[in-house]
Amino acid sequence: MLASTENDREREFRFRKQEFDYLADLIRRNTGIVLADHKQDMVYSRLVRRLRELKLDSFEAYCSRLESTEGGDELGKLINAITTNLTRFFRESHHFEHLAKTTQESLSRAGPRSRFRIWSAGCSSGEEPYSIAMTVSEHCHSLRGHDFRILASDLDSDMVSRGASGRYPVKETDGLSKAQIAKWGNRSKEAPYFTMKSELKDLIVFKQLNLLGPWPMTGTFNAIFCRNVMIYFDGPTKSRLLSRFHEALGPGGWLYIGHSETILEERNLFEPMGRTIYRKIS
Repeated sequence: MLASTENDREREFRFRKQEFDYLADLIRRNTGIVLADHKQDMVYSRLVRRLRELKLDSFEAYCSRLESTEGGDELGKLINAITTNLTRFFRESHHFEHLAKTTQESLSRAGPRSRFRIWSAGCSSGEEPYSIAMTVSEHCHSLRGHDFRILASDLDSDMVSRGASGRYPVKETDGLSKAQIAKWGNRSKEAPYFTMKSELKDLIVFKQLNLLGPWPMTGTFNAIFCRNVMIYFDGPTKSRLLSRFHEALGPGGWLYIGHSETILEERNLFEPMGRTIYRKIS
């Protein structure tokens, strides 16, 4: 048995390195997310509520729970707890300015009822796909004449459910102008909530999806947003994901990534076309 650390004596539950290593390996194998040793405190803080809810007295017991017949259900809750969900409306606004211009140009050249698809891969609680929907709706007046949909997917099933509801506290609507709030949402009289109008929600399909698992989608995408997701993956996992994105994009399709990410090592797949904006090389 490993000796308790100073942190263990201060914590409500004992959390040893061997239990962190087990959880980190389980998360990596199931999600591709790499948790370095310095993330041990973060993992503790994210999971302590699960131990209380399950009435467990240690992380050793929690790891045993994951190995039990009930482990399948708990694995999903573990992943939901660990996943980072930092987002806001119109985050990295230059992406939406670029999307408005290129989508408007593409739809103007397309024939009637042309198919157009955008994927928000790692949509968190939905602010990104709703920002995409508002952008396209406001700038592409011919939208109604086309077969247009947005796929919004995330590993965290709780976030997917929240996004599908389209309901947000008013205090979390930073990034939206007063005009957008008035145009695209309904304000609750009973509580300070903002709910997206059905006109916008109908453009989006929310799905729980592990990017490392099978992709059930058919057809290609005109654009993919995968922002601040690949920073959690190791090099080989990131490379495989970019290859799959390349296959999922149609000719000349666009890939938008996060401000702290680069894909310069995949120059054979994508060419840089602006700040964290890439275009598929056919």
